[in-house]
Amino acid sequence: MANFNDIIGQEHLTEQLQKIVKENKVSHAYLLNGELRSGKEFIAKIFANALQCENEVSAPCGVCPSCKKALSGNHPDIRFITHEKPNTISVDDIRKQINDDIHILPYIGPYKIYIMNEAEKMTVQAQNALLKTLEEPPSYALILLLTTSVEAMLPTIVSRCVNLSMRPVPDAVLKEFLMQEIRVPDYKADIGVAFARGNLGRAKLLVSSEDFDKIREEAVTLLKYIDEMDMTEIVDAIKKINDYKFDINDYLDIISVWYRDVLLFKATNDVNGLIFKKEIQYIKKVAKKSSYEGIETILDSLEKAKARLRANVNFDLTMELLLLSIKEN
Repeated sequence: MANFNDIIGQEHLTEQLQKIVKENKVSHAYLLNGELRSGKEFIAKIFANALQCENEVSAPCGVCPSCKKALSGNHPDIRFITHEKPNTISVDDIRKQINDDIHILPYIGPYKIYIMNEAEKMTVQAQNALLKTLEEPPSYALILLLTTSVEAMLPTIVSRCVNLSMRPVPDAVLKEFLMQEIRVPDYKADIGVAFARGNLGRAKLLVSSEDFDKIREEAVTLLKYIDEMDMTEIVDAIKKINDYKFDINDYLDIISVWYRDVLLFKATNDVNGLIFKKEIQYIKKVAKKSSYEGIETILDSLEKAKARLRANVNFDLTMELLLLSIKEN
C-alpha cells in the first residue's frame, strides 16, 4: 500500500497532511488543486487511507483491516464520486452520492470520506447543492475535492475548504525518479523532464509513450528541413500534423524546446544542457542562420498559435502562420 513516503516532490503537502493525521485536526473539506496527471488522486487516497487506518503509529500501515479494505477498493467509508456525463458533474450526482448519503453514520471507520476527482466539472447547481452540505456537515464527514482549476469553483465553495496546491516537481527530482523507478536511460529522462514541466504523471506517460516518440520524430524532421521546403510541402506537412491523433500542444511544445535549445547554443556555444543534443549539427545550423530577435519571434509565434487554437481559430491557418514564421526567421 502506498504511503506518504511514496509522494514525490510535494513535501509541503506531505508534511501538512501527516501533521493533520497525527494531531487529528481534520477539517470537513479540502480542495486539492493541481494539473492533470499531477497525482492528486494518489495523494487523496493516501490521506484518506491514513485517516481510516487503525494503526496510530504508522498510517496508513497497509496491514490493518481498514487498510486491507482500502487497498482492495472495498472500504465502505471511502467513497469516490462518479458521473455518467464525461464533462459534467450534475446536481443529481451530488444529491445522490453525497447529500442523501452523508447523514448515514460511518460503517467501520472514524470518518466518512468522499473523494471527488475533476471537481471543476460540477455545474453551478451541483456546487450550490454541495455548498449546503459544506455549511453544516456531520462531525465525521470529510470531502476531498480534486481540481485542475480553482477558478472554476464558486468562491463560496473555495472559502469553506482548506486549500492545498500541488507544486511543480523539481527537474532533478523528476529525472532521478524516471531513471531509478521507471528505468529509462539518461537522454530519455532528459526529454521526459523537458516536456513534463514539473508534472510527474506527465513525465511517466511521455517516457513510456510510443506515440510521443513518433510525434517528436515528426516534429524534429520538419524543423530540420523546413528551410528547404516550398509552400506546397508546408501545406502537406500541416495536413500530416492534422491527420495524427495526438495533442497538438505536445507538438508545439517540441518545437518550443527545439528553439530554446537553439537559443541556448547560440548564447553559449555549449552542447551541455541541450535536450536535442543528438541533433547538434542541425541545432548549430539553425543557430547560425537565425538572429536572437528571429528566435524570439518564433517563440512568440508559438504562444500565439497556442492561444489561437484555444480560441478555436482555424487549425490549418494557425499552423500555416506558425510554420511561415519559423521558415522566415
